[in-house]
Amino acid sequence: MQIIDLKAEQADYIAQIADMLVEGFREHWPEAWPDLASAVAEVHQSFEPEKISRVALDEAGTLVLGWIGGQPTYALVWELHPLVVRLDKQTQGIGRALVTDLEEEVRRRGGLTLTLGSDDDNNQTSLAGADLYTNLWEQIRDIKNLRRHPYEFYQKLGYTITGVVPDANGPGRPDILLSKRL
Repeated sequence: MQIIDLKAEQADYIAQIADMLVEGFREHWPEAWPDLASAVAEVHQSFEPEKISRVALDEAGTLVLGWIGGQPTYALVWELHPLVVRLDKQTQGIGRALVTDLEEEVRRRGGLTLTLGSDDDNNQTSLAGADLYTNLWEQIRDIKNLRRHPYEFYQKLGYTITGVVPDANGPGRPDILLSKRL
C-alpha cells in the first residue's frame, strides 16, 4: 500500500473515492453523501488551500483503498474529515494507516490537536435517543457501542471522547467529538 496526496486532476481516483463515500456511508449515515454528485463535490472541497487530502492505493497504484481529509479549524487544532475505506478492505489496517499518515501531515504543519466528529445517526450507541442535557459526562463515561459505531476505532488509535453535540443531526442524533494530542 502507498499513501499519496490526492490531486484534482486524478479523475479516476476521485471517481473511486466518490463510489466509496456513497457505499461506505449508505448503511449508517445515508444523508452524508446520498449520490455520486454530492460525493464528488466533497472530494473537490478537499483541494481547497490549506486542506490535506490523502489517498491510499494498492501497490500498482490503480485501486483506491481509502481516503482521508484534514483541515485547520481553530488555532492549532485540525479536523479529520472525512475518512473512508473500501468496504471489502476494511479491518486490514488501511484506516489506521491513513489516520497515522494524517496525524504526521498535521504535525508537519504545526498542528497540536486533531479532532473529529463521528455522527450517531442510526442508534449505534447508547447516546442516541438519550437526553444529553442531563448527566452528560456520566453518559459519555458509560457509552455503549450497540452497532459497530466507529468511535471505538478512534479510541484504539489514542483518541478521547471530548464531548458531544446533542441533536446535531436531528432529535436524538448526536455527533460524538473525539480528539487526540499530537
